[in-house]
Amino acid sequence: MTATETGVDTQAPKDILTPGLTPLARAKAILGGSAGNLVEWYDWFAYSSFALYFAPHFFPQGDPTVQLLQTAAIFAVGFLARPVGAWLMGLYADRAGRKTALTLAVAMMCAGSLIIALTPDYAAIGAAAPAILLVARILQGLSVGGEYGASATYMSEMASRQRRGFWSSFQYVTLILGQLLALGVLILLQAVMDPADLAAWGWRIPFFIGAALAVVVFFIRRGLEESASFMAAQAEGGPRSTTMMLFLKFPRESAIIFALTAGGSLAFYAYTTYMQKFLVNTAGFAKETATAITAAALTIYMFAQPLFGWLSDHLGRHRTIAFAFGGGALATYPVMSALAGTSDAFTAFVLMTLLMLILSGYTSVSAVVKAELFPAHVRALGVALPYAIANAIFGGTSEYAALWFKAEGIESGYYIYVSAIMTVAFLVALRLRNTNRESLIRED
Repeated sequence: MTATETGVDTQAPKDILTPGLTPLARAKAILGGSAGNLVEWYDWFAYSSFALYFAPHFFPQGDPTVQLLQTAAIFAVGFLARPVGAWLMGLYADRAGRKTALTLAVAMMCAGSLIIALTPDYAAIGAAAPAILLVARILQGLSVGGEYGASATYMSEMASRQRRGFWSSFQYVTLILGQLLALGVLILLQAVMDPADLAAWGWRIPFFIGAALAVVVFFIRRGLEESASFMAAQAEGGPRSTTMMLFLKFPRESAIIFALTAGGSLAFYAYTTYMQKFLVNTAGFAKETATAITAAALTIYMFAQPLFGWLSDHLGRHRTIAFAFGGGALATYPVMSALAGTSDAFTAFVLMTLLMLILSGYTSVSAVVKAELFPAHVRALGVALPYAIANAIFGGTSEYAALWFKAEGIESGYYIYVSAIMTVAFLVALRLRNTNRESLIRED
């Protein structure tokens, strides 16, 4: 597809220098964009981490498995709300500004967490309790869906051209840190609280923490500068961002993001959130051991993001992405097969970390490479919507697919499935232009 067909000049544009953006102001912008991401993902994972404790309070009827299934159903509804949030917030960010959208996203997450923390249980208000929980989770789903596109766009636009991969990698640093923080709060409360108290009321504490953190980030974001890219697009008075425009004028870019996200989100949930259950149910590790292995691997994974972001600034983001998907397609089957057969915790840690390090070639630059494909007037929507749709289809069903293959007695089929989708993403990555040189983010 040519530049004429897409309506985009894909020739490498000259940078537009933006005076006044000091290194301190740039660092503050990156901090503000990424801090909210940490809170968003802490709150998102706190729900699943503490579901075992609060499920009986909202769904008292049935055995524990039924209660967890009902809680998981509400988790899934929140996942389905993410594309809607991405769509609405993407439009809003392109029209009202990145800063405004980021502030709204974290305010919605604060409200969702506070609702969960304060809602009386089923014994007090009956069926209204799970109904309110559902509303809170939808609100959180809308918030997380909107956060990705807005923060990815804002952080990419505020990063300098020469360090765009490095700075944008902090989006995944804070995403992983949110996971670790939720896990850490769970471990801490289990250590210091009586189990009966934790089950009775202690499970509300992490949601109060999430709401309080969101308030802090809300005020940080209110003090952020708007990105020069958005201000320039507004000054030019170009076309307004619309869903129709996105798919009619940028079908190739939208398809690229969908394919890359399909492989990346499926692998991310396979290597991180599902892996903890895999270590217990398949490899036979104790729950505490599996948690420790997962936390250690996630820590290494978090620190690897800036390194791979820095590499992308020097080698090209198209190359690090191709490495991630090509390497993942080749490594998933043998590594997960080896994990299934090991009983040594250190070996499991090394194998799990290996998969995460390979995937870092994608996750470290997933935000910036998508943002660089679109002009400013449609960038937030273009990043958010194809990502959210693919993430809901492939990331949201990753664990279900894994458990289905296991239940059918063909668990290795899941390894093949992950490898196949990553192969498709690898083929797309091979045709990806070098956005280091041909980025449509023109401001530096």
